[in-house]
Amino acid sequence: MNSWQIQQAVQVMSAGGVIAYPTEAVWGLGCDPYNAKAVRRLLQLKRRPEHKGLILIAASAEQVAPLLKDLSEEQLAQLDQTWPGPNTWLLPDPLGLIPDWVKGQHSQVAVRVTAHPLVKSLCELWGGPIISTSANPSSADPARSSLRVRTYFGSGLDQILMGELGGLDRPSTIRSITDFSVIRT
Repeated sequence: MNSWQIQQAVQVMSAGGVIAYPTEAVWGLGCDPYNAKAVRRLLQLKRRPEHKGLILIAASAEQVAPLLKDLSEEQLAQLDQTWPGPNTWLLPDPLGLIPDWVKGQHSQVAVRVTAHPLVKSLCELWGGPIISTSANPSSADPARSSLRVRTYFGSGLDQILMGELGGLDRPSTIRSITDFSVIRT
């Protein structure tokens, strides 16, 4: 893992840039979730409508603690059992802490705490969660190599953070924290 590259990625995102990085199963695109211009540029690159929403990825549950404070003990136990790891949870956001351009048309926000060492380091250095969406145009297969990322997006990205995928076959499972139902396997 190259700490200089991670520092560069943080600087790029701070300046409103969009990066690509390896995750547990596929390459992802990321940016500052609180920068509307950066998020909309990412969505334009993917050709993904804003109403669908995006996932936030974090280094730890502490980075998303404001979203967890009103959860029940049973809900928190579910998170403890599945984080860090390839499990994305739809969490309530009653205080509107997460911008609509991240949540899309949803009242909940999709959040994952990563076990991938590079992404964890990236989020730690960033100081909070970042956007994490598969690196592919909406109708194409997710990228599983940096070459595929380049093929899909060419010079449209501001940085490709080199590293290895985490070895999983499929993107994260998505579940609802309200009833523990599985949305995507």
